[in-house]
Amino acid sequence: MIFVTVGTHEQPFDRLVSEIDRLKGENAFPDEVIVQTGYCKYQPKFCKCFKFLDGETMNSYCKQARIIITHGAPSSIDDALKLSKVPVVVPRRKRFLEHVNDHQFEFCHAVKDKKNEIIVVDDVSTLGFIIGNYDSLAKACNPYTGARVKQFNEKLIQAVKQLF
Repeated sequence: MIFVTVGTHEQPFDRLVSEIDRLKGENAFPDEVIVQTGYCKYQPKFCKCFKFLDGETMNSYCKQARIIITHGAPSSIDDALKLSKVPVVVPRRKRFLEHVNDHQFEFCHAVKDKKNEIIVVDDVSTLGFIIGNYDSLAKACNPYTGARVKQFNEKLIQAVKQLF
């Protein structure tokens, strides 16, 4: 199963949702596709969709998914990484009126360049290729092991000990 989430930002992300739906309609991949559409104006014809999902349902879909495709919000990316999945990330862009600025684009490329834990998609016309080659692309990324969380916790414990 492929799970797609566009988050809760009030500007539509039709560029991503319509491309995923087009690919599914053309049988570009066999996977079932579930899409959280948020404020999209485009309504998928070939994918199961929900405007919004509660946290428990969202987490359940993420756990079940072979591939998680998400917008570029740090929390959405982190949710996938915490499940040891390499997310396919399509940053919202200002030029497409998907966000107020390009902070998602900048953030995603910084994460990709620094950690290499995500697959960043700047051009949605490449999504078919990326989905078709996901396994090899994901293997080329550094797996998330929770090391950052462990390192943060160790530093926090040391800082608290120094205070007391």
